[in-house]
This record gives sequence, structure tokens and C-alpha cells, in this order.
Amino acid sequence: MMLQLPNSAEAHLGRTIAALGDEDFPAALYLWLSRSFEIDNTTMLAYFQSRKPQVLFTQSREKRVHERLEEDYLSGAYLLDPFHDLHVRKVPAGLYRLRDIAPDAFLRNEYFAAYYQRTTLIDEIAYVAYPAEGVSVHVCLGRDASSRQSFSARDLDYAQKIAPIACGLCEKQWSSLSSSGDYTDAAVTGRLIASLQSRHGISLSPRQAEVALLILRGHSTVSIALRLEISPQTVKVFRKQLYRKCGISSQGELFSLILPLLSD
Repeated sequence: MMLQLPNSAEAHLGRTIAALGDEDFPAALYLWLSRSFEIDNTTMLAYFQSRKPQVLFTQSREKRVHERLEEDYLSGAYLLDPFHDLHVRKVPAGLYRLRDIAPDAFLRNEYFAAYYQRTTLIDEIAYVAYPAEGVSVHVCLGRDASSRQSFSARDLDYAQKIAPIACGLCEKQWSSLSSSGDYTDAAVTGRLIASLQSRHGISLSPRQAEVALLILRGHSTVSIALRLEISPQTVKVFRKQLYRKCGISSQGELFSLILPLLSD
């Protein structure tokens, strides 16, 4: 008779499969993943087309990781997040690492400084699955101040190997979620333009609003130019016009002005 290994990843995978369809599934999924490689925290979210994300499960040792999740992230900051951009772009299901998908100036942008850095997250990966039309589930797994270490190459290699299992389980568990409508950046910029006009009397053009959002998402001038298929010099002109109309002189001021409007 073979001896059973205590706390083995395989045993926890079995319990996760057995928990499919039950409210215990997210906790079982996290236990399996945390036995498979080193994890400090998890944030499981569902993204939709035309409404704010839904939190499915959270767990962390460091309380700051989720301290402002409801107040800041779900109220509108998610629209600036690189993982939400994966939903918008409908990337293939699988494993993604934040440092690989973030815009080129993400670590220098105000969203990172004002929100993300305060979570103490040092490294983050996410399994992205599509359980229903217009819905993506992200099982975000992080390393934070509690360990002060990034994911190792070995961690990432194993996380990648089990990605088909993790994504398949998520698709089965959350297949009842539904979404309607279509997400478009044009709709977001349209709401932003209307809110700036009604609340502050500021009138932006659609292109100026687009540039504002891309700045806040962490795109450099060159990256914005590539996304909008215009020249870097033209981007600089739009940025100057934007700052002048808003009566501001820094990205920090732009962030403070626009973030409250994203929840409209």
C-alpha cells in the first residue's frame, strides 16, 4: 500500500473537482493552487461587458492587498487595470503575468502609485477563463509584502503547466454568469466627456478623452501614438490641450480629477 503524502497538491485538486458547483469551490481552488506553488494572496474576479466587476473570492495574509478593493478598484479604477484590458481584448484563455502585459510606463503612472503600490503586491499572475459569452473570470494570484519575493521561474513554469486545468475548472464553475451589451472604450470616453462637462464645465474632444485614459493606464507618448495610429508629436499636442482645458499640470492631478468620474 502506497503512503499518502500529506497536503499533496493532487489531493487538493481532487477536493477542488469535488467542490464544483458548490460555494466552497473558490476556497478549494485556492488551496490547490497554493499547494502547487508559493502564493501569498488571491483575488478572483468576474469581468463583464457593461457593468462593474464582481468579486468571487479573496484571501490574503497582508490586509492591505484588499483594503481598498471595493472603494477604489470596483468603483472605477478597474478601467485602468491591465488585467481588465485582457478582458477587453478577449485574449486567449491561459496564464498571464502583470509585468508582461502592463503598458510600458505602468510602473511610473499614477494608478500604480495611488492604488496598486498600496496593495503591497510585488508580483502578480492571473488565470483568465471564459465561462460565458461576454464574461471573463480572472483568478489573480499575488506575491506581496508578507513574503517580499517575486514568483520564481519554477513557480511560473508549474503555474503554466496547470493552466488548462485551472481555466477548465473556472469555466465549469462559473458558467451561469451572464453579461449583456458590448464593452467599448468609446462608451467609456463618452461617459467621461459627459461627466467632465456636467460636473466641472470642462469640454473635451473624444480624442483628448482617449489620450487621458491611455495616460492613466500607463502608456507612454510613443505607446499612445502606436495605439491611436498618430504621431508622438500629435500625442504631445493632445496632452497639452488636455492639461490646459482641465487646468492641471501633472498626471497626479489628472488622476484625481478623472478617477471619481469613472464610476458614473
